[in-house]
Amino acid sequence: MLSLLIYMRVLHPTSKKGSLERANELIESHEIEQQHMYRALDILAKESDFIEKTVYKNSAALTDRKTELLYYDCTNFYFEIEEAQGLKQYGLSKENRPNPIVQMGLFMDGSGLPLAFVINPGNQNEQPTLKPLEKRILKDFELSKFVVCTDAGLSSYENRLYNSMGNRAFITTQSIKKLKKHLKEWALDPSGWRSSGSDQAINLNDLSLETDSRVYYKERWMNENGLEQKLVITFSPKHKRYQAGIREKQVERAQKKVDSPSTLGKKSIHSPERFIQSTHVTTNGEIARKSQHVLNWDKIEKEAMYDGFYGVCTNLESSAEEIVKINQRRWEIEETFRILKSEMRSRPVYLQKDERIRAHFLVCFLSLLIYRLLEKKLEESFTCPKIIDTLRKMNVLEYTNEGYVPMYVRTDLTDRLHDLFGFRTDTEIVPLKKMKKILKDSKKENSTHF
Repeated sequence: MLSLLIYMRVLHPTSKKGSLERANELIESHEIEQQHMYRALDILAKESDFIEKTVYKNSAALTDRKTELLYYDCTNFYFEIEEAQGLKQYGLSKENRPNPIVQMGLFMDGSGLPLAFVINPGNQNEQPTLKPLEKRILKDFELSKFVVCTDAGLSSYENRLYNSMGNRAFITTQSIKKLKKHLKEWALDPSGWRSSGSDQAINLNDLSLETDSRVYYKERWMNENGLEQKLVITFSPKHKRYQAGIREKQVERAQKKVDSPSTLGKKSIHSPERFIQSTHVTTNGEIARKSQHVLNWDKIEKEAMYDGFYGVCTNLESSAEEIVKINQRRWEIEETFRILKSEMRSRPVYLQKDERIRAHFLVCFLSLLIYRLLEKKLEESFTCPKIIDTLRKMNVLEYTNEGYVPMYVRTDLTDRLHDLFGFRTDTEIVPLKKMKKILKDSKKENSTHF
């Protein structure tokens, strides 16, 4: 049942009922009924922690898992229902949907492979989710020495302090806007910068900001409630140009809204309406008949001050370049969430019971792990949409009890897949006896790895 759910999550992601229906298209037949599947989900939920632990140990035998560096992030998934119950709660949706959501916290190791996950109610704060899952990793996965890398939303003082104990360390994004006044002034000061591989002092005012593409660094130690941390600030003229260009377009959109006030709505953190200042009273303090709307240039200029700057905090003594390089790889866990939501269509979730919801995400987690292992076998030479689209199109047609005829176009990727797994399905015809052997050998291989 678990194998079937994993295959169908990659090949034909849909509801559990739909998965069983589409599974009838596979060469290998099954006798699973719908009630069997739901009972299996209850068991999978109960054994989820054990499965994660065992799969980690077995996957470590297949590939090098770089567990000295761990990335943690959270996302949420929506339900096509209105009622909040159990894990399904109303919260801040990453996709701005008005539906109940559940929250997933995910650890990824330094080799880009998912390590462990947790499912929490959709209305829970993200920050407290890190420690319980990390404690389970310490206990079940027998890991003790690692660096945890997170974004600013998960970088609470408690999480930093926790990862300053034992042989653990942290690297986390630091909002420059939220720094204390003297640290913010130091971070934005144009003097005292250097470029990679050089200790020569550089003043940002001397740079050609319109053409320069290098990255500049400055670093210092700071103490926050007794916790010593290294603060690393980077400045990129290229990123400054990018942010300035984005803001320029937003200001243009804001000006159009000022000219047509009827289009004004709720101000969000990324909306161009944040640059609009509205006056609803007269100079005498009376309610105005008509509101006045103008661009808030003070706010625009204040935001522009931070263009090109980026902050990172850590308790490591590594160089600024190394710390920034580690932090920049956070995009991989963000890509992991994108794959889960797009290619593997892990939402919307149609299940009702909490146990089955957890089992659904266990299947998604295992499907993602197997995909990532395949990606590494292919030496990351192909994109995720290309790999999954190719797998979905590798169909064959049964030919009058003689065998199977391929119905897909042979490509470099199909050749690589055949070479990796030691069999071919792209010949003129695959005899029935040979196909049975392929299925038998693959089932034996899967049982060994799991």
